[in-house]
Amino acid sequence: MTKNFVLMMLLCSIAGAVASDIEPYLGRWALFVPDGAAWLEVKEAEGYVDADLLWYGGSVVPVDHAYLHNGSLVVTRVRRHVQEKDANGKAVRTHQRTELYTFTFYGEQLVGKQISPANNGYGTQVTKFYGKKLPDLPPAPDLTAINYDEPISLFNGSDLTGWELMGENRENGWTVKDGVLFNNPVQKEGEPRIHYGNIKTTDKFEDFNLTLEVNVPKGSNSGIYLRGIYEVQIADTYGKDLDSHNMGAIYSRITPATAAEKPAGEWQSLDITLCDRHVTVILNGETIINNQPLMGITGGAITPCECEPGPIYLQGDHGPVSYRNVVLKPIIK
Repeated sequence: MTKNFVLMMLLCSIAGAVASDIEPYLGRWALFVPDGAAWLEVKEAEGYVDADLLWYGGSVVPVDHAYLHNGSLVVTRVRRHVQEKDANGKAVRTHQRTELYTFTFYGEQLVGKQISPANNGYGTQVTKFYGKKLPDLPPAPDLTAINYDEPISLFNGSDLTGWELMGENRENGWTVKDGVLFNNPVQKEGEPRIHYGNIKTTDKFEDFNLTLEVNVPKGSNSGIYLRGIYEVQIADTYGKDLDSHNMGAIYSRITPATAAEKPAGEWQSLDITLCDRHVTVILNGETIINNQPLMGITGGAITPCECEPGPIYLQGDHGPVSYRNVVLKPIIK
């Protein structure tokens, strides 16, 4: 076999994929993964294939690489894992774990597989899933023209009627006193970590206006999930630079236009409108997100479906937080 023939074969292999091959993958995808939800957006950027991925929890992040191989889309994500620490807890040996995600079509159904290496290098974990193309975002609604149904008090101020604990084998850190809903996920020093649960409404809602008051202790955080899929961040971020992880943000997706949070320990007001996959957030009387499109779910979503009613859920597994005066007004369609 001559060198020229080998080179020709390599060039043919490289040129095997063309721009039209990526077209079926372009767009935003709801990913149905075991016991959770994920999201993918595939795009062409300046002549190359790119993607953003949300895998279960955490933030939406750009992938490290996206490419076509034999008609399939391959996505890689590199994550740092500490293998060894010294006596002071400083990392002395780390590995860069490469997670591999493959996507292909089985008929018209997008199917995928995640291959994640074991931390010690002995074997892999394989997760299979499928995806559905998300419908295009509708235009921003005219919020001055919408009509509301009668307000619903989601929290009666006396007990947890209308709410239920989420997840199996989770401790309930939620209590009610003097019209306030408290969450206090206490950990006992020297004992195994206690896994506390989130709570969600037993009723589901589509589009609505939600108002409430919240009190966040210093250094703590929680979250309010609209329809169980979009998290409005609750956190002690007073005095910090604007960020998509700050108080009132749509977690990792929409950064507030201005900082309107109060210092830790003070009661703060939130006025949130969700309509036609657009969101408005008013924090302490200031509009910090103004009728912005929701490009996808956030980490911790209970489903990848964005076009169905869902519950309000409050994050209870992170830190102490208090809520009161939780009122929802459904939008009449």
